[in-house]
Amino acid sequence: MSTNISLQSRVTNIFKDFNSDFPASIVVFFVALPLCLGIALASGAPLFSGVIAGIVGGIVVGIASGSQLGVSGPAAGLAVIVLTAIGTLGSFEAFLLSVVIAGIIQFLLGFFKAGFIAYFVPSSVIKGMLTGIGLLIILKQIPHALGYDFDYQGDESFFQADGGNTFSSLMDAWNLLTPGALFIAAISMAILILWDTVLTKKHRVFQILQGPIVVVLLGILLNYLFQTGAINFTLSPQQIVDLPVANGLTDFISQFTFPDFSQLSNFAVYKVAIVMAIVASLETLLCVEATDKLDPVKRVTPTNQELKAQGLGNFVSGMIGGLPVTQVIVRSSANITFGAKSKLSAVLHGFWLLLSAITIAKYLNMIPLASLATILIMVGYKLAKPSLFASMYKLGWEQFAPFIATIVAILLTDLLTGIGLGMVVGIGFTLHHSYRNSHYMQKSETDEDGRKVFHIELAQEVSFFNKASIIAALEAIPKNAKVIIDCSNSKSISYDVVEFIRDYHLHAKLKNIDVETIAFIEPKA
Repeated sequence: MSTNISLQSRVTNIFKDFNSDFPASIVVFFVALPLCLGIALASGAPLFSGVIAGIVGGIVVGIASGSQLGVSGPAAGLAVIVLTAIGTLGSFEAFLLSVVIAGIIQFLLGFFKAGFIAYFVPSSVIKGMLTGIGLLIILKQIPHALGYDFDYQGDESFFQADGGNTFSSLMDAWNLLTPGALFIAAISMAILILWDTVLTKKHRVFQILQGPIVVVLLGILLNYLFQTGAINFTLSPQQIVDLPVANGLTDFISQFTFPDFSQLSNFAVYKVAIVMAIVASLETLLCVEATDKLDPVKRVTPTNQELKAQGLGNFVSGMIGGLPVTQVIVRSSANITFGAKSKLSAVLHGFWLLLSAITIAKYLNMIPLASLATILIMVGYKLAKPSLFASMYKLGWEQFAPFIATIVAILLTDLLTGIGLGMVVGIGFTLHHSYRNSHYMQKSETDEDGRKVFHIELAQEVSFFNKASIIAALEAIPKNAKVIIDCSNSKSISYDVVEFIRDYHLHAKLKNIDVETIAFIEPKA
């Protein structure tokens, strides 16, 4: 009896936010679908492999993950690695074996508690990452909204596969815009703004029926009217979703591909697996930190559990013909933006991908990319609101500089490079603080012999990075003076600093400086 009650309470707990998670899952599904296809295309892999990765990321990783709002699936950051790896290994089946091994490596990283790495990324860099991604989404989706669809959906790099870059695509899009796509995008954007600013405040029904769902349905209707000639606009095949169509369950199953286990003796397979495991883990951990920042109730995701969940996801995805998966910020932020409250939304979006691929692919292939572009532009705006720049500036340059550096670097390079450069700027400020805060020097006084006395009190923690400032302070002591170096409050002093203080006793005599130390422990020879 108690077991039944416990099971019932668990089921109730899973579905307690269903009214919020259900509509959000549909929005995430519509956002994820073209991204899965676009990333597969850019990776040189079968289109269906992107859909498989989206299904696995939603259902398998969604269930195993400790993240309540994160959404996993194929990631643009791995597209170049995948494209190169397939060419290097000679077949997609050999590459799938690398994905399986990468999943095992990730699971082991979680088991050995490597998830702590996420906590070393400064808040300013995480906020810069979110804002940079928001601006990148807007810049990348404007061409799709105008009907210029030569770059794949989900691209996050400045330099594009079509030979252009983020800004050249904007110029080309204006020169080659499609009136039909612009018409759909304009109406869609008007609906989204009206829904967000007016209708959701008017009635509960507009909170349950999300604006993006209406935008997608309207896009399908307009595309149908274009095709029938009821409206004198047209869309090319490149301007609508292109999901592989399965004629029933048997045809759907036949699209799965399996790893080539005969390649287990191929060393190159393991090299690719290690690279993928490291990059996928870093992207996931960064996304986890960013998603937790966006969470309205600020829940903290257990990072080691997340690595295990991603490892399980990649193992399953590789076994059935899918691309590698990571937690991804675009889908996660869309999930949060449109009201999700628990992991049920991520899991449901995976089920929608699965069901749609089996049953309604031909209807989904009527969705204009311009409709989906406007949804993503709205997500991008929510991530990069102008007020955030003002609030970060008020926090001072220590926060603002890494924030801006991360944004600019993401826009001009790619996600991981941008975060790396933001980290460098953040570490620069940390080193500057470490340089300044190594010691406290009291104002000079005069002893009975008429000599100036300088009292230097070292900080609690004195590291190698403090060495330069301590050397500068001691070398600035004038001739014929006395200096007292007080180490009594220090719990730890770097050997480099201790060694210098010992040597300072010797060369201070050349300037007739009397050196006195308090609680100083001589370095061992």
